[in-house]
Amino acid sequence: MAFSDVIGQEAEKGQLKRMAAAGRLPHALLFLGPRGSGKLALALAFAQYVLCENKTQDDACGHCSQCLKASKLLHPDIHFSYPTIGSKAVSTSFAKPWREAVLHNPYMDINHWLQSIGAENQQGNITRDECVDIVRKLSLKTFESSHKILIMWLPEFLGKEGNRLLKIIEEPPERTIFILVAENQELILNTIISRCQIIGVKAMSDEEITAGLSLMKALPPNEALAIAFLANGDFNEALSLTEQQGNDNKALFLNWMRQCYRGNGISLVQWSEKLAALGRENQKHFLRYALHFLRELAMLKVSSDAPVRLQAEELETARNMASILGLGQLSQLAKLSSDCSFAIERNANPKVLFLDASIQMHKIMKRKLAEAYSGLQVQNVL
Repeated sequence: MAFSDVIGQEAEKGQLKRMAAAGRLPHALLFLGPRGSGKLALALAFAQYVLCENKTQDDACGHCSQCLKASKLLHPDIHFSYPTIGSKAVSTSFAKPWREAVLHNPYMDINHWLQSIGAENQQGNITRDECVDIVRKLSLKTFESSHKILIMWLPEFLGKEGNRLLKIIEEPPERTIFILVAENQELILNTIISRCQIIGVKAMSDEEITAGLSLMKALPPNEALAIAFLANGDFNEALSLTEQQGNDNKALFLNWMRQCYRGNGISLVQWSEKLAALGRENQKHFLRYALHFLRELAMLKVSSDAPVRLQAEELETARNMASILGLGQLSQLAKLSSDCSFAIERNANPKVLFLDASIQMHKIMKRKLAEAYSGLQVQNVL
């Protein structure tokens, strides 16, 4: 993967390129940023750039033997370590599904990865045997390039086994580079963090996600922007949302709100059955949209001039709803949507869940809350 293939993150790309051009390559780097920000993609691009035989100031050439092998995740001097399943598992046992998963989506999250290897309810981990294997591999000479590079995805899963790598991280073999790609600094041993130079990777902007979706999925700008608003800086989530385009969550949610406001029992049962038929993943995306809309509506209610992440049609509807619903009601509706999402994650019966939620929504929207109560609840909405 070349830097030009990485969505956004121009500042981070520039920092890494300058570091390589100056010949100042730390022996250990920690790429730290939120989920879906492109940390792994940046690490892959940096590794290819370091090993490229004909790199320019801007990028790897993409044509030399080093680049061709690195781009296919087959370079013998680029090693990978990542969470697996099994108490004695090592990453090399999952090399083929790893290559397939990363080449398909270098922005994937841990859940996507573990499900792709059949984890089901098993917990991912980086084992003692994996740490021993890392030390063994990095003790070997380089096969054909200037450096050996280890990319460890999510070192949070090391736990206390990370102590086994402290010595080799602090005093690595000559021309060896560790690249740790992490999301939660608190779950990594401080003794590991202290040995790394941290490269902060920020969440993607709406503009970066919109441009990325337009490029990768050929989406019209307005559709890409709507997805970017929902993804909230997570490009993996944005890619997942593109697969739900057959469902118009905006229209579905607003119609559901109308039905709940009217409170016709037969209609509520029919709508509950319709929502239950969406399937678990579609229901999660639907409820995520509901929370997004209610949050932006609350912002609009607080200040009519507040910048809200809604498109023109949504904004017009939100302004009409702002004159009907109070902040306290919005708070309760948001909590109800959040509770539904929590229940869906735990395989609740969707027909019962959505019928109960519909009845509660009707009661909330018809209830007149005191303004003082609304003021106390607004912090839970925003």
